[in-house]
Amino acid sequence: MKDSNFLKENNARHMWHPMAPPAASQEQPPFIITQGAGVHVVDVDGHRAIDAVGGLWNVNLGYSCEPIKAAIAAQMEALPYYSTFRGTTNDKAIELSYELRAFFAPDGLSRAFFTSGGSDSVEVALKLARQYHKLRGDAGRTKFISLHKGYHGTHFGGASVNGNPKFRQAYEPLLPGCIHIPGPYLYRNPFDAATPEALAGKIAQALEQAIAFEGADTVAALIMEPVQGAGGVIPPHASLMPMLREICDRHGVLLISDEVITAFGRTGSPTGARHWGVQPDFACIAKAITNGYFPFGAVMIHDRIAEVFEGAGGAASVDTGYTYSGHPVGAAAALACMAETQRIKPWENAAARGPELLSGLQALAEKYEVVGDVRGEGLMCAMEFVADRTAKTPAPAAVSGAFQKAAYEAGTMIRVSGPNAIFSPPLVISAEDVATILQSAEAGLKAVCG
Repeated sequence: MKDSNFLKENNARHMWHPMAPPAASQEQPPFIITQGAGVHVVDVDGHRAIDAVGGLWNVNLGYSCEPIKAAIAAQMEALPYYSTFRGTTNDKAIELSYELRAFFAPDGLSRAFFTSGGSDSVEVALKLARQYHKLRGDAGRTKFISLHKGYHGTHFGGASVNGNPKFRQAYEPLLPGCIHIPGPYLYRNPFDAATPEALAGKIAQALEQAIAFEGADTVAALIMEPVQGAGGVIPPHASLMPMLREICDRHGVLLISDEVITAFGRTGSPTGARHWGVQPDFACIAKAITNGYFPFGAVMIHDRIAEVFEGAGGAASVDTGYTYSGHPVGAAAALACMAETQRIKPWENAAARGPELLSGLQALAEKYEVVGDVRGEGLMCAMEFVADRTAKTPAPAAVSGAFQKAAYEAGTMIRVSGPNAIFSPPLVISAEDVATILQSAEAGLKAVCG
């Protein structure tokens, strides 16, 4: 490895970072992380911190999951790559498809289409939804409905259904036929709904109205996250996803559950849709499928969708895919990760530690006026910073930056996005780790409140 001076001198000089202005990264260089162990990361100066970001929602099992590392090394020796395009496959992709079928059986999802990550998975699900309707003779069903504040990746299809202008405007015009309706963001909702349950009812009405306005015979699918993540950790009322599923069924609209963040335990359940008691038509998965150790993803497909494709024979060719679909090293990593996930059941710890983290953040909100709202479900939580609580005026970016810096110095890496501080630690954290995260968050709040 190059020495620390070299790394600091070249930090962000020759590399553009995702979701950031290149000039800003050069003016305020990113933290340089060089090591990870357990739930901690270490930077180039040797500073050790709990990773309350969990990599990027994906390092559910921490940085020391030796079975995954060993599986990657063994597979690199045996078969570092082979294609799964027509006529060839590999042993690990076959094994993984079998294990995924078993894991997702309670969700009714029995087929897997492999991708390189979450954005790929969303793109494939959107395509397959349109193709499904064409195979059934409903070629006019091409439109997609999604929720405000939803995030579905960076490809053109995903960007088109994203519910945040930040991820859309620079790349417009995007895919036509994408309709957005209000989401479950109670803190700033257009209906002035007073409770999450009331807001859920209003969103259900909005979906009914959107389908009626567009024409049910033109709508292919609704895509949603079981709990919105990048939009600022926005959990819905428990009634929302079941209501939207029922409306979709009644109008022949498919439901795509974007599980890139929520699959494999983050909500406190094995999957996000299962958390709310819903079976989707497609589930987009990635991130925690390999614990972040290898880029990999999949679209899980419901039995009823599979029946249409497989019953159509050669007329239903899946004419999309990626060079790295079913990559044997990624599949080996996923197999090891799934074995560990099912062995330790991290959703149980998420269900226990999540309320501790949420209640601690709520207690901090009572002490510090800069916190306007606290939200969470399982081990995904957020604090939203405001300049004025009464007016709910978003705090300037400098507040988030100062909070992050002070919290990191106090021992915890916390992600900030706009006015939100987002907490998505590994699902294997302890109660003591939660206490440290809260202490660091308070250090950050003290820094911005003076």
